[in-house]
Amino acid sequence: MKFKFREGNIEDKKQLKELALVSYSQFEKVLTSESWNELYGNLKSESSYSNILEISKCFVCEIENKIIGVAYFVPSGNPTEIYDSSWSYIRMVGVNPKYRGNGIGKRLTQNCIEYARQSNEHIITLHTSEFMDSARYIYEKLGFKRGKELKPIFGKKYWLYQIELNK
Repeated sequence: MKFKFREGNIEDKKQLKELALVSYSQFEKVLTSESWNELYGNLKSESSYSNILEISKCFVCEIENKIIGVAYFVPSGNPTEIYDSSWSYIRMVGVNPKYRGNGIGKRLTQNCIEYARQSNEHIITLHTSEFMDSARYIYEKLGFKRGKELKPIFGKKYWLYQIELNK
């Protein structure tokens, strides 16, 4: 299979939404129906993709012009309840289940890390959950260190992961 990695953009919004729905659907089984409905509602919302694309650098993987993987890198200066304004962070890494196991999630995360270095970011963070085993494995292999436990999201444990860059 010939994977192509490139920057995503607003023209990709429809495919990005479809990919998120497919790649995150596995979590329906581990969440309560109420939590799944909340997550699914966020994933279906057009504004979720407009908003993240507006503030992030989007990296995608495609095969035959179909997007099968995505990661969003958000530069520092975009604080949230979870992320400090001095941190950059990675959001919504997703890979189509048909293509998992090919290193796509790892490569997209590496693209985010490299872009953070080139942008002179000092700290890159992300958050992930107890039910995202393969994601945690990738992040830890790439050097992310698990930090503080966050308050539960969707009724599940989440942790903040972090790498210090440009030392």
